[in-house]
Amino acid sequence: MRVAAIDCGTNTIKLLVLDEDGADLEREMRIVRLGQGVDRTGRLAEEALERTFAAVEEYAALIARHDVDRVRFCATSATRDAANAADFAAGVRARLGVAPEVVTGDEEAALAWAGATRGLPGLAGPVVVLDIGGGSTELVLGSGPTPDAAHSMDIGSVRMTERHLRSDPPAAPEVAACVADVDAALDTCPVDPGAAVTMVGVAGTVTTLAAGVVGLTSYDRSATHGARLPVAQVHALCDRLVGSTAAERAEMAWLHPGRADVIAAGALVVSRVLARSRVTELVVSEADILDGIAWSLLEG
Repeated sequence: MRVAAIDCGTNTIKLLVLDEDGADLEREMRIVRLGQGVDRTGRLAEEALERTFAAVEEYAALIARHDVDRVRFCATSATRDAANAADFAAGVRARLGVAPEVVTGDEEAALAWAGATRGLPGLAGPVVVLDIGGGSTELVLGSGPTPDAAHSMDIGSVRMTERHLRSDPPAAPEVAACVADVDAALDTCPVDPGAAVTMVGVAGTVTTLAAGVVGLTSYDRSATHGARLPVAQVHALCDRLVGSTAAERAEMAWLHPGRADVIAAGALVVSRVLARSRVTELVVSEADILDGIAWSLLEG
């Protein structure tokens, strides 16, 4: 059996095709910024839908090439918030033949936990998984194969950039407003980062920071998965990114140009979460919600 998982978030759309043994046959990522303007307008922009549908058509061709038996398409924060989500769903169904599932924040957190922890055996618990997306951030706490608690907050990198970081580089009052917004969300979060003996970070913001801390000249998934990043170095890189212009960030060889305008906000979320923890290092997992979706098909 072969399965295909698609994770469509606020900033990226990702594809993973696995065979019955769990081996990767295809792993792709496109930055489509589906959540462009959703925080302000409450609707998916037409140009964002066009970018996303183009990627779906590309993925549909790849899935057909691999003769896949089961497909699951999960959409997260942007489509939870959008008034015209039905237009998105109809467009996906027409191109892929399956309807997208708009997962809840709790479902997103559980899938992220499954993906993040499967490939990192022997983690000392309790473990907190930190999943920063474009529209939302999830904190998931557990010590076993399933999480004990999870919470989703509307403080993703795209949302925080659009809401606060309008200058280039961000002005000090903008940064302060962003930090205050993130802190307010964390103040009411039932999952305490301070409970973590191990903190595992997943998704694009964290893996991008990992590439920067490790000092890669180009992004290399094999070099970042399982990396243990000293928290002091993560904070230092976050400060550097917040103080840089988008053009300066785009020149960083390890940073995808499509993340250059939103990585500062994502970095601020990472920094504020780590500030509330007692861990001395951040463990990086390249496996995330996408892997959780794929394994749900193989094991379901």
